Amino acid sequence: MKLTTITQLTLDGVTQANGGASDEDRAGGFDRGGWALGAGDDSTREHITATYQRADGFLFGRRSYDLFHESWGAGDMSRHPIGVALAEKPKYVASRTLTQPEWANTSVLGDDLLAAITELKASREGELIVPGSSRLIQWLLANDLVDELELMTVPVILGQGRRLFADAGPAISMTLLDQHTDSKGVVIQTFRPAGAWNGTR
Repeated sequence: MKLTTITQLTLDGVTQANGGASDEDRAGGFDRGGWALGAGDDSTREHITATYQRADGFLFGRRSYDLFHESWGAGDMSRHPIGVALAEKPKYVASRTLTQPEWANTSVLGDDLLAAITELKASREGELIVPGSSRLIQWLLANDLVDELELMTVPVILGQGRRLFADAGPAISMTLLDQHTDSKGVVIQTFRPAGAWNGTR
């Protein structure tokens, strides 16, 4: 499977609590949640929906899995095309604590996450989408498991919050595959990892 990460982030790289409620995630004293609400025009919303619909499966970190289940797994949102895609397609969770997932079509990956994801990529066709899950994305990049990385950058600076890329991590070259800016200034970029960066271009 092709593994594609999909991330909304701010100009200063924050990914924390982008979603529907200002109190979605207050870890670390964060109080600026909901910053992606209303961001993007119709073309961006259509792109996001199409991305979920084309996925053949989803891979989550534990916290993102819980948030997506709460947001998309019940009520009116479960009938939205994104909610339908999430419900119908297989979901894989990287977690050592989740033992009995309530969301249908969910599998919890074992303790050997590297082996589990490597086997999943090798044994199935299609595309595995990783929504959110910034800590998991850091780990996937460090272990050379990402095929494409899509960033949706919202034109806001928050000045606080967890960021997509850690202060220390591997140096990775990226090849830009596609770029689009919508009418509200949201920039969608798709990159392919191109090996370790060695200080030259």
